[in-house]
Amino acid sequence: MLNIPMRENHNTQASTKAVILVGGPSRGTRFRPLSLDVPKPLFEVAGHPIIHHCLKAVAKVPDVREVMLVGYYDESVFRDFIKDASKEYPQLRILYLREYTALGTAGGLYHFRDAILKGKPERLLVLNADVCCSFPLGEMMRLFEEKDAEAVILGTRVSNDTATNFGCIVSDSHTKRVLHYVEKPESHISNLINCGVYLFATECIFPAIRSAIKRRTTRPRLLSYPSSDNLESSFVATGVDEDAEKSEVLRLEQDILSDLADSNRFFVHETKDFWRQIKSAGSAVPANALYLQKAFQAESPELTAPSATIVPPVYIHPTASVDPTAKLGPNVSIGPRVVVGAGARVKDSIVLEDSEIRHDACVMHSIIGWSSRVGAWARVEGTPIPVGSHSTSIVKQGIKVQSITILGKECGVGDEVRVQNCVCLPYKELKRDVSNEVIM
Repeated sequence: MLNIPMRENHNTQASTKAVILVGGPSRGTRFRPLSLDVPKPLFEVAGHPIIHHCLKAVAKVPDVREVMLVGYYDESVFRDFIKDASKEYPQLRILYLREYTALGTAGGLYHFRDAILKGKPERLLVLNADVCCSFPLGEMMRLFEEKDAEAVILGTRVSNDTATNFGCIVSDSHTKRVLHYVEKPESHISNLINCGVYLFATECIFPAIRSAIKRRTTRPRLLSYPSSDNLESSFVATGVDEDAEKSEVLRLEQDILSDLADSNRFFVHETKDFWRQIKSAGSAVPANALYLQKAFQAESPELTAPSATIVPPVYIHPTASVDPTAKLGPNVSIGPRVVVGAGARVKDSIVLEDSEIRHDACVMHSIIGWSSRVGAWARVEGTPIPVGSHSTSIVKQGIKVQSITILGKECGVGDEVRVQNCVCLPYKELKRDVSNEVIM
């Protein structure tokens, strides 16, 4: 049981800071080949960088005045994004805090605790940048106040057979209290899973992380938790306090949340709205569809009006050129300076800037990379996946392949060539039909 101080009740509105966890370059391997050219948080989905969707949700929370991006990309990576976002959301102070190495979701928070606690915020919103959802932060805030909580986690229901791929939450259905939390359990315990969005009382989360660090220092050093997306060495270099110097990478999911469940003041807000992770490059396509559908329901002026050739929702950048006989949609994003020729068909796809789809070509369930070209009468297509699926890989002829076809930067598909269920690395010319391959 954690020894965490009780929070005092305040009648005045509590101040809240937000942290968006953006990760770093060595962890973007599953997002290749797209992350070879653009860091995953800045990859555009539904006309905006992935991280912009998080920031837009945070900007709607009334008492948030400061947003910190925490990760270990170079400082220059987010400079332009922060400059543009600061103009769009002038009420927010947006800054980037760079880790010297991968510290984990909890380690990064603890390393920058002085900056986060400056101004004495009472609450801390923490969002993973690679999450696609409607971010019901207002509902989480209300539950937090109503229950006088130490922590609120966003949860959603998934199918029983996929639940063990995520952090699983056992909760009291009446009180919404979290009774038990296990990250990627070996056997089924619950189909209510962690969405990667949290609200913490600042006076509770940092003592909880410090307790985890102290436990680490009193036992023999262990290797970090093995996982496919964390293969880098898991030591913490010098440059933090003595406790942290002796610790390993610390993660909210494995090291902190199960302890918070013992505190009796950890609650879950279950969202019935859309949610999925953006882990692999192919997962950007279903995320694109979800965000476009949300924008269409909200009657966003950014979207193109429905017509005989536009099946909504469709986003077309103002600088793109689309022939009036081309048919687009549903769930299509067309980037800056894209050219779409006569009679072309584009569906369930992302077409990135400066690329060209020539006349009578067909692009479905695909991502067309920057400055790539799809020839006349060519077909670039993936395989549709069920709406509720959280995987973007399928088995074709006994081989596990991407359901989404992805062309990297400056790829060329020849006239009348068919490309199906392939991942194509940058700068490749495809002059023959190809399927179920990684083209290197």
